[in-house]
Amino acid sequence: MGGVVRGVIVDHALLQHGNGEPDNNNPTLSLLRKLPFSNIRTAISYGLPLSADQAMADLHSLQCLPLTASSMDIAPREIAQAWAHNSGTILYLLPNRDASPKITCTFFSIAPGADVTSAHNKSNRIYMDKLEELPLTICRLNKKAISNDVVTVGYIMKPSREEDFAKRGAFPMCATPNGLIFLPLTFKIPISTQLEEVDVILHKATDEIVSIELNSFSEPSYRIAFTTGMQELQRNIENHNHCFEVDPLSSIYPVLDRLTIQQILLGLEDLNSGGRCKVRAPHFFKVDRFDEPDLVQRLRDAKLSVPSIVKPQVACGVADAHSMAIVFRVEDFKDLSVPLPAVVQEYVDHSSTLFKVYVLGERVFHAVKKSTPNADILMKSSEINGLRPLLFDSLKSLPTGTGNQHSGGQDLCLDLALVKEAAEWLSRRLGLTIFGFDVVIQEGSGDHVIVDVNYLPSFKEVPDGTAIPAFWDAIKKKVDSKAMKQASVAASHGM
Repeated sequence: MGGVVRGVIVDHALLQHGNGEPDNNNPTLSLLRKLPFSNIRTAISYGLPLSADQAMADLHSLQCLPLTASSMDIAPREIAQAWAHNSGTILYLLPNRDASPKITCTFFSIAPGADVTSAHNKSNRIYMDKLEELPLTICRLNKKAISNDVVTVGYIMKPSREEDFAKRGAFPMCATPNGLIFLPLTFKIPISTQLEEVDVILHKATDEIVSIELNSFSEPSYRIAFTTGMQELQRNIENHNHCFEVDPLSSIYPVLDRLTIQQILLGLEDLNSGGRCKVRAPHFFKVDRFDEPDLVQRLRDAKLSVPSIVKPQVACGVADAHSMAIVFRVEDFKDLSVPLPAVVQEYVDHSSTLFKVYVLGERVFHAVKKSTPNADILMKSSEINGLRPLLFDSLKSLPTGTGNQHSGGQDLCLDLALVKEAAEWLSRRLGLTIFGFDVVIQEGSGDHVIVDVNYLPSFKEVPDGTAIPAFWDAIKKKVDSKAMKQASVAASHGM
């Protein structure tokens, strides 16, 4: 057979209701929309004359390809003629009307001036029960066409996040320059079948959390309930020794808990030396009740004063994980509506400037974002409302002030060498490959304060031409490192 898959044509009958009407809500259409992001030309085929079904293709930004017949005798030749400039393998999917399995996938090669003959060969047909098997089929064909040495990365995350990455070219089904093929995993077909083709797994596990329960004691512990699909994925990873996670759940757990992260960040003190600014964690303490009688003393002991920022201990994966407050008076803690347990954290005057740092393997990038203003600006704005706590959702909007956003008039400069040291330290300490953290620079002291850590951020502020190759390299180096460790272990056992 010829080259990699360059085109997919799906007969419109596969996207209809049982009554023959077009189904614009068919979830398979979202699957087909992924293919053009991998430079795979995608079309829905219709018989002539064109019917109202064409609207379905237009609605989902897919090409409409009219064919005089959907038979294996005629359609491939018409497809080759229409797509003559698309050299490579074309997949043509038709319903199998005679018996189960439901779908016949015929694949054939086209090239300028070439005659299509392979479509008649039954060995060039694959039978599928569901259209959800299409990415797996493409992966198998591409791997065979390129080389069995390519690394297949199976990935799973919520659809909106996946589409954001895919639009930027992060998840190609054809091989990247460093030899990666990306396969979208789905819980609609057996995970075990998909993992047979997968070498490494990338997941945004926080997208699959149903609930998190934290205990009320000083030592962090949690009970995390994942979706049924994520539980199945984890069970199958354990049974497929050949594949592993880019970042396992055990490495991701700390970023779910703001208290754990704060305690880990205390170790940044080891990086500090004389003659330069410090990198540190903010001052903090955990609170289980806002009406604690010794709250004032606990604030003093933690080197905190008002205003302070209050965050839920659960950092992500639940609906109210980003419901926060800035408190200006100690007496207002008692009626605060932030979910408990919570972390009371130092509010750092940082000239309304936040530095988002992205770690992709050995590469470190940063972007500058607007942030909340200094405490005095916030307090002036809040005096109108009697200095009541400012409640906000950090994913939606941040509190802002008016006029000059920083009272000190400082231009804060990020110490890139220090930030890179912190990134390398965090990578070793957490065991993470792809993560991000937020840095604010304290006015006056110049302290670099890390106020948040998160797993698999979008890093969309970094230009795609730089970020996406770094993303691929981070995964490939993790694969190579794992292979070297396995070879070393095998050698030590005389295998």
